[in-house]
Amino acid sequence: MKTRKKSQLLTIILTGLSGAGKTVVLNALEDSGFFCVDNIPMSLIKTFVHLCHKNPDISKIAAGVDIRERKFSGNLADAIYSFKKNQGVEIVFLEAKDDTLIRRFKETRRPHPLGHRDLKKAIHKERKVLSGIRDAADRIIDTSSMTPHQLRKFIAQIYSGEKGRHMMVSLISFGYKYGLPMETDLLFDVRFLPNPNFIKGLRSFNGTTKKVKDFILSKKETKHFLGKIYSLLEFLIPKYKEEGRNYLAIGIGCTGGKHRSPAIAEEIRKTLKKQRLNVSVSHRDIHDIHE
Repeated sequence: MKTRKKSQLLTIILTGLSGAGKTVVLNALEDSGFFCVDNIPMSLIKTFVHLCHKNPDISKIAAGVDIRERKFSGNLADAIYSFKKNQGVEIVFLEAKDDTLIRRFKETRRPHPLGHRDLKKAIHKERKVLSGIRDAADRIIDTSSMTPHQLRKFIAQIYSGEKGRHMMVSLISFGYKYGLPMETDLLFDVRFLPNPNFIKGLRSFNGTTKKVKDFILSKKETKHFLGKIYSLLEFLIPKYKEEGRNYLAIGIGCTGGKHRSPAIAEEIRKTLKKQRLNVSVSHRDIHDIHE
């Protein structure tokens, strides 16, 4: 049986922090046509890839590796880096904020692989152990603001493998007082716009409602700002495509993430969709909004 060239077999090593969504991502990859295995020792991944090369029916594979691999390898970071160098694979690293990981572990009632007596301590220890792998990653995905459904959709749009698919643009509205979304490629601060929070009739509504959007979008500075943004994105997106990028994450931030940034993100989404782009939007700090 003839084997294909290594470059013809798309290979992903999926790793990251426990609770960051590895199972969700593996399932999404499997739905996108990947042959997936989970928690496989690094010593066996080379054999797994070699066998897949011999099977012409397999064109995409993904192997999940996590902190449990320490049982099989003394230095997981070195093992993954060496494999990446010799095999030409893509390393995808999943992470999330401490409070998000703690909440997820409490909801599932599953113990952390490094112990459950002090969950926060276990998470910090895992971050330290996996820091070398994170540095070697080709793609780092922060899942803090994503529901399982949003994460599956995000992965499917990146790795669907459909010929001629358009770039995926992810818009994330957020509040600066709650921290920056680490997964963004571009970041825009809209705190200079008039704040509906100081207007009694608008304070209780969020930026996805018509009355708040109408207020923000009617301002002269908003129209000027959006014109600049559209001009910049019109220049940048084709450049990113030329570099082989298939996704772009754009963060729009205001003070609390409730009024201005959601309104601007929604308006940008509406415009980008007219340009044959796959666009999604998530409002990280509006907790009563669900996709």
